[in-house]
Amino acid sequence: MYVSIVGSGYVGTTVAACFADLGHQVTNVDIDQSIVDTINTGEAPIHEEGLPELIDAHAAADGTSRLRATTDYDAVLDTDVTFLCLPTPQADDGSIDLSIMKAGAEQLGETLRKKQDRHTVVVKSTVVPRTTEEHIAPLLNNPSDEAETAPVGVGMNPEFLREGTAIHDFLHPDKVVLGADDERTREDMHAVFAALLDQHDAPVVETDLRTAEMTKYANNAFLASKVSLINDIGNICKQFDIDAYEVADAIGLDDRIGEQFLRSGLGWGGSCFPKDTRAIIHAAEETGYEPAMLNAAVEVNDGQPERLLELLDERLDVDGERVAVLGLAFKPGTDDIRNARSIPVIEGLQKRNASVVAYDPVAADEMRERFPDIEYADSAADALTDASAALIVTEWDEFGALDEAFETMARKLVVDGRRVDLPIEERGLEYEGLCW
Repeated sequence: MYVSIVGSGYVGTTVAACFADLGHQVTNVDIDQSIVDTINTGEAPIHEEGLPELIDAHAAADGTSRLRATTDYDAVLDTDVTFLCLPTPQADDGSIDLSIMKAGAEQLGETLRKKQDRHTVVVKSTVVPRTTEEHIAPLLNNPSDEAETAPVGVGMNPEFLREGTAIHDFLHPDKVVLGADDERTREDMHAVFAALLDQHDAPVVETDLRTAEMTKYANNAFLASKVSLINDIGNICKQFDIDAYEVADAIGLDDRIGEQFLRSGLGWGGSCFPKDTRAIIHAAEETGYEPAMLNAAVEVNDGQPERLLELLDERLDVDGERVAVLGLAFKPGTDDIRNARSIPVIEGLQKRNASVVAYDPVAADEMRERFPDIEYADSAADALTDASAALIVTEWDEFGALDEAFETMARKLVVDGRRVDLPIEERGLEYEGLCW
């Protein structure tokens, strides 16, 4: 099929590359010429495992390959189905900001009025229930003149992609949710995903627009709450000098609970869990309902960085001391620092007048824009040199391989927020775990 993707962020670029890999002819539309040029030269505009290889294999600006990028919205006219993959960032009040989404939908709607044949548009961006039918569909189906135009079918296909494993998650889905209020749109969505479903027999959930929208929020809200619950349990375990990971291993054997997302620590960050949890809280509160469980999940999560710093305070007055922060991205495998737990940790160290030196394998440049005045090391070993303490904030594999580098510390004090396998006894580390 001929598929177009509007937006080339984490979701849009991943979806475009994966659809091309499945055999579709894919056109990626974005207003940023630099991103378009990057894709057309066969390079990935974001750090995501497996993405550079797919774009290198399938991208070309001359149309000879299965993936091309452009700034011209008219390119969607030669396609059958368009996926809207535009950002819906969090507003100050916790709601989602639809301005980018609406602008893209409006431009897409104006473009599709030039087309005589029916076209299907699928919203893949995360939007609260009723958004697709009340805000997006009218922009796609509301002609500015009285000319006869073909109808635009509107569907909803939420994404369940984890940064760092997005390619794998797309190509090996746990489920595929197809939301539509008419059968023709649902058939078009089935046709796009047929190649994927032929390879992987994932469950297909056919539902309406609102339910598809809500499924994404329910999914992320449940997982975020699970992380906060195990962190709350972990904090209790810490008070009783119990290893929370042993407890988690035991309860994870219960198939009603499961072992995933039971790693207690600094909590969740990134672009999905914080934004989605707060957005559905805001949407619920607008109806007059106060979601106590979700508010508690956010409260627990927001408190974990300060708990890490309090453990450091018990061991060391960091005023004027060099403190290494290992890990800046919100999770390993990505350069994304949105809502990263390292941000409140660094802010807390600055309030304590510590001299901060930070290291991350890929996210240092992004964090430098937010904290231009702290020191950035070229390696974890360099960050540890002469440091009076080290805080482990992101569980990059390379931190577990650190050994002799700890000998260069002024004081071998490590406060670990992620349960990294460290040579505690071998190197005589003064070690403190956040929840164990």
